[in-house]
Amino acid sequence: MKKVAITQRVSVVPEYGERRDCLDQAWPRFLAACGLVPLALPNVVEVAVALFTDADVAGLVLTGGNDLAALGGDAPERDATENALLDLAESRGLPVIGVCRGMQMIQQRCTVPLQLIEGHVTPNQVIRVNGKRAAVNSYHRFGALESRPPLNVWAIADDGVVKAIRHADRSITGIMWHPERIDPFAAEDIALFRRVFKVA
Repeated sequence: MKKVAITQRVSVVPEYGERRDCLDQAWPRFLAACGLVPLALPNVVEVAVALFTDADVAGLVLTGGNDLAALGGDAPERDATENALLDLAESRGLPVIGVCRGMQMIQQRCTVPLQLIEGHVTPNQVIRVNGKRAAVNSYHRFGALESRPPLNVWAIADDGVVKAIRHADRSITGIMWHPERIDPFAAEDIALFRRVFKVA
């Protein structure tokens, strides 16, 4: 199976004085269903960059969790790590999928304004995907009501919140729903990951 680099959320554990990197166990299961194996990267810039540079990966997955530092998040090391990884992926022409916060990271880099929104924390939300109605989950407090070049919108909520984007010139995709939290995994999400990371 192809290997993909994947980022992790930061969990702050004050009673132990630790800042832990963690990844939902559903992610390896979902990626395996897509024919992919995850290489989990730590939120230490130089280590993550070294692993990403040396590993033979098919691309990069930016996962959810933690607000962006610019939106009040408490994990600036994650922002720094993911920005460095995005720079590397773009320079090497490797595909990227950003999920929830990961999509917001892509939007932020393209100067798309993000704002507090309501009504987007629910296990079942009907949106328009490429013009067709579809049900997804939604677990985010921030969102965008517009997009900017080079990002094109391909999924949107009824209230106008952007739910999925695609870069016009590079293989960079963002989705605001969590494919790993759907049980059973959705065939459409598996097909998306297989297509982006070119799994035969």
